[in-house]
Amino acid sequence: MLNTLRDITQAVAAAHTLELALELLVAQTKAAMDTQCCSIYILEQQELILSATDGLEKSAVGRVKMPLSEGLVGLVAEREEAINLADARKHPRFKLFPEVAEEEYRAFLAAPIIYQKQVLGVIVVQQASARQFNEGEEAFLMTLAAQLAMAISGLKRRADVQGLEQQILFNGTCASTGIAIAHALVLGGEIPLEQPELRAADTVAELLRLRTAIGRSRDALSALAQKFDGEQDEELSSIFSALLSLLDEASLGGEYAREVSLGWRAESAVSRVSLRCIAQFSAMEDAYLKERASDIRELGQRVLRQLIEPGRVTLEPDKPVILVVREADTGLLAEFPRQKLAGLVTELGGVNSHAAILARALDVPAMIGVDQVTQAGLDQKLVVLNASRGQLLVSPTPSVVDEYRNLISAQRALQRRYASELNEPALTLDGHRVHLFLNAGLLSGVASEIADGADGIGLYRTEIPFMLQQRFPSESEQIKVYRQVLQAAANKPVVMRTLDVGGDKPLPYFPIKEENPFLGWRGVRLSLDHPELFLVQLRAMLQAAADGEQLKILLPMVSHLDEIDQALTYLEQAFNELRTDFNAQLKRPPIGVMLEVPALLYQLQEVAARVDFVSVGSNDLTQYLLAVDRNNPRVSSLFDSYHPGVLRALHAAARDCQSYGLAVSVCGELAGEPMGALLLVAMGYRELSMSQGSLAKVNYLLRRVECHELEQLLELVLQMSSGYEVRELVREYLSSRELSSILD
Repeated sequence: MLNTLRDITQAVAAAHTLELALELLVAQTKAAMDTQCCSIYILEQQELILSATDGLEKSAVGRVKMPLSEGLVGLVAEREEAINLADARKHPRFKLFPEVAEEEYRAFLAAPIIYQKQVLGVIVVQQASARQFNEGEEAFLMTLAAQLAMAISGLKRRADVQGLEQQILFNGTCASTGIAIAHALVLGGEIPLEQPELRAADTVAELLRLRTAIGRSRDALSALAQKFDGEQDEELSSIFSALLSLLDEASLGGEYAREVSLGWRAESAVSRVSLRCIAQFSAMEDAYLKERASDIRELGQRVLRQLIEPGRVTLEPDKPVILVVREADTGLLAEFPRQKLAGLVTELGGVNSHAAILARALDVPAMIGVDQVTQAGLDQKLVVLNASRGQLLVSPTPSVVDEYRNLISAQRALQRRYASELNEPALTLDGHRVHLFLNAGLLSGVASEIADGADGIGLYRTEIPFMLQQRFPSESEQIKVYRQVLQAAANKPVVMRTLDVGGDKPLPYFPIKEENPFLGWRGVRLSLDHPELFLVQLRAMLQAAADGEQLKILLPMVSHLDEIDQALTYLEQAFNELRTDFNAQLKRPPIGVMLEVPALLYQLQEVAARVDFVSVGSNDLTQYLLAVDRNNPRVSSLFDSYHPGVLRALHAAARDCQSYGLAVSVCGELAGEPMGALLLVAMGYRELSMSQGSLAKVNYLLRRVECHELEQLLELVLQMSSGYEVRELVREYLSSRELSSILD
């Protein structure tokens, strides 16, 4: 039975059109189940349309349509569950369609085809004799429907795009905010990593070809590394330096050569080594480690390109395009002419991938995780990419294009208006000062962002430099990075978070395989288990700050008071060693903890006796309070920072910190959202840390509201029963103050 399921699924997936796929489906399912009739109905605009059949009247295909409220097929779609009837005629929802000639059929079994919570259609099998299909038959049809859902969804999307009967919307995840309007350029023709396994006629000659290809690849990567190094984008430069190091004899370069020495052609050797390594990384559960498989693929394809078509001319389109690829690599983005790259859409990758980091650094709107987009026939189609909302609109009508162009113009005008006040303090109308800080990870642009209105760096993610290396950075390397950050902040305070890896941020050279990484070995837990790494980082931070007063040190993922005590012991050790050996004038910086684990909400009095400040990580606190993995697409819709339970927890934290004299700030995404900033200020938070793109907007908004009004709004908000009700209430408040445009 498993072989039959596989054969049917593969045949459908390989079909070039939806019509052919559905014809193959009904014919093969009818034969596999040894039944007399199999039909499939596809849902279009809330109507189920007979789209293929083997057993009913063929002329009825496309003509028989029914709403969800009619017939047994409609009932299956409506209930989203299978129906198995011995005699369909006896069911009250039975409806006869004379044009399909189904009078002779009585036994009825149907299963819904559902993809990502959306009903795509219904598959039905029927027999003349009145009998109930057995459990095995029912299980087979339900399994088949589930396995076919993705293939049918992709073919349906492709048919919709090619038919151009309506605008088509694709959804994904924002990797870099912004809106772009341009024609799509689909690049799916990269040299495949899967090369034929061919034996070498002359091993020496193959080794020479390989070394030449590696040399050319090395030159290209070196040029890219130097390009960004010259622009003082050290983290981006290090991405290409890391790829470069993979070509060394001690790494993949040596593996390629050893494979050739075993008698394989150069192309086969590169393919074999790459696929072997990719399989190892792809089998790991950690999101970041999976993304590192793309680095190996990128490098392999670079070398293969130099072996197969070394004279390829770099593509440069006539006009700006939105690049649509299965998986973007850093080389492609770096080499693509910036003035011709309007946006980026990918099927694979994550928000921590090197390509996503580069897209943000280049200020290119980018969206990832767009299912089956490269197979949808988008090439040369006009598209609108609204990366901020995770939407790609294909073949928009002229009026929609005009609306988006007006939206872009309006947003630019609003941004100019917001930016015009950025150098003014965030002071509410009734005189309450709110300090706005910057969340940073890359050095790129930090100096200009601080100059553009931030009161300092409220969160510097030290893990980013770690993630962009192929090994743990040395103490001197860390000192250099931290010193540059402190200098870029120009005497403004800088909160440096100690290494926060694990969960969705593992290190490529320090794999952590766990069943549930978000509840596992991460943050301060890892640092305390590896004091040799923790002490190096603490020493580097202290030396970078020297006798200055900018630095504050923040401990992530604290769940026990003992963890704070142990961390303070290590800090004291590092501090005393440096004062004794290097700098007697060294000053001890303030130390704080991230408030992410709900248990710490109930120990803030004890926390206040140990540390100087608390920084609320609203993202992790929300996912732990709601038991929702925000990176899991199956449950991500349940992640809601405006859930009343989350807001009440944040309110209680602010109140308790104030009563215990503990300084508190918020550095999660909520702080950078207009609605979130209003509610946090109403709760009493006076330090908010956010991305650079949110600073001007939040500053502009806070200068136009009064705290006492926000406190009254908060009283109503905390009585709401859902996040939806909370957002609607805040939306009404903004509308009453003529500030609703801030939400666009």
